[in-house]
Amino acid sequence: MLLIHAHPDDESIATGITMAKYASLGAQVTLVTCTLGEEGEILLPDIAHLAADKDDKLGEHRQAELGEAMKILGISDWRLLGGAGRFRDSGMIGTPPNENPACFWRTDLLEASVELVKIIRETRPQVAITYDDFGSYGHPDHLQANRITHYAAVLAAVPSFKPELGEPWEIKKIYWTAMSRNVMRAGIMALRAAGETTGFAEIDPDELPFATDDALITTEIDGPEFVQAKMDALRAHATQVSVEGGFFALSNNLGAQIFATEHFRLVVGQLGEIVDGRERDLFSGIDA
Repeated sequence: MLLIHAHPDDESIATGITMAKYASLGAQVTLVTCTLGEEGEILLPDIAHLAADKDDKLGEHRQAELGEAMKILGISDWRLLGGAGRFRDSGMIGTPPNENPACFWRTDLLEASVELVKIIRETRPQVAITYDDFGSYGHPDHLQANRITHYAAVLAAVPSFKPELGEPWEIKKIYWTAMSRNVMRAGIMALRAAGETTGFAEIDPDELPFATDDALITTEIDGPEFVQAKMDALRAHATQVSVEGGFFALSNNLGAQIFATEHFRLVVGQLGEIVDGRERDLFSGIDA
């Protein structure tokens, strides 16, 4: 299994259960993180001096956090695309970091994809996971991760494309991450029923930019036994993630339902066995 994420912490938020579950089952799980998240907001005042507009050392700190999160999830094979610092966090469209020619968003698509082809041909994954065509919520680095995943998957399977990078390899199934709108709606309703009136409880679930209509979801992976590991991995990303409020306030209400199940959309390959309307195993249908 190969996962392609944009920044440290994205992997734990969207796929922490899935990574921990399949690693525990003995699957080879490889994480590729495309940038160090150098432009992220810092939640910890003690390290505010590491911000991009100051010492610009946040990327190194977040790399260490990523390593700790991977230990918690049981992932030994995690990599930075092209090496640490090769592609820089792009920030959002319209911000100064997004104008930086070194940012991931402005990187030549082929240049970045070749780096991923190397990893695909080395690790030979049957399944790949990345963001949807909107980058979950429109972040340019998420969009670029989606693009290089699909381009690299095609190139890696072409025998005449850079044979010096290794034997060609075809990824059988590619999934996009998804967050169920129905589950988000239930969580918001639970917050309101518990008396919450601010923060995440105020949001209209039909307006959530990162929620996916349930009719589009093909696959869900359940792992209640890995919820604690997922939350601990998120805590390891302390510069960016607080699990005490905001979105994670949902854990006080429907935590097991929301955080123990991760949703996906199959976009390349054939669905495997369907149970209660959805595929329950990312490797289902792949000939051993």
